Amino acid sequence: MRADGLEYFAEFSSESIFSSVEGRTLIWPIGGVEQHGPHLPLNVDTIIPEAFAKGLALDCRGIILPVQPLSVRSLPQSGGGLQFPGTVFVDGCTFTNYLTDALKSLSALPFGQIVIINGHYENEAFIFEALDRVRSSGAFAERSILAFSWWSMVSNAWVAENLPDFPGWHAEHAGITETSLMMHLRPELVSAERPDHECPPLCGVYRLPLAPESSTRGVLSKTSGSSARIGELIFDHVRQAIREVVIEKA
Repeated sequence: MRADGLEYFAEFSSESIFSSVEGRTLIWPIGGVEQHGPHLPLNVDTIIPEAFAKGLALDCRGIILPVQPLSVRSLPQSGGGLQFPGTVFVDGCTFTNYLTDALKSLSALPFGQIVIINGHYENEAFIFEALDRVRSSGAFAERSILAFSWWSMVSNAWVAENLPDFPGWHAEHAGITETSLMMHLRPELVSAERPDHECPPLCGVYRLPLAPESSTRGVLSKTSGSSARIGELIFDHVRQAIREVVIEKA
């Protein structure tokens, strides 16, 4: 165990792994590498779920699996699209097959529970598909499996109170929530720019050709008003919600 109290799956030896994970919770942060406007780094979708994974690990004595850094493709109406340099992706079939194989290999270990925390909007359905494949194979047996995107833990009441004019999570790409969380978690990676996009896309609509005004330099909603304090409030709210789902309702 490290000085910060965290335990990482990949730091155990092969000979100790069975006894180390027996009955324990394995936590897998899954992210992505995609553009997040001019003010945020490419790895926002990895940094945020990894931070929540660390919080949960401290709350439940969980073990953190190596973060999955790559994702399925960024879509125009939720991630800004592939026309922006730096976005790295695999196709949906490859991603699902990869997760399925990784989960099947983990299932040979005597863990008590797996918790997957997703940070990239477009990943969600493919994660669920991989989990259902493994469940159908019987590899999980009766063990507990939980997967969610971190924003699914933000209550509607919290949004109404703290995020006026909220455009919906599909359009929050590089917006006030991600910008604020990064200002709280990794302020050195956030630039001073605060681009706003006044016309967030509709949810569940795929439209081509992509109009030049579909985003503001890759931002799909507003970033003005972002702050480290808002980021801290979001982080604490989500961490508590995860704790309740994983521990208190287990």
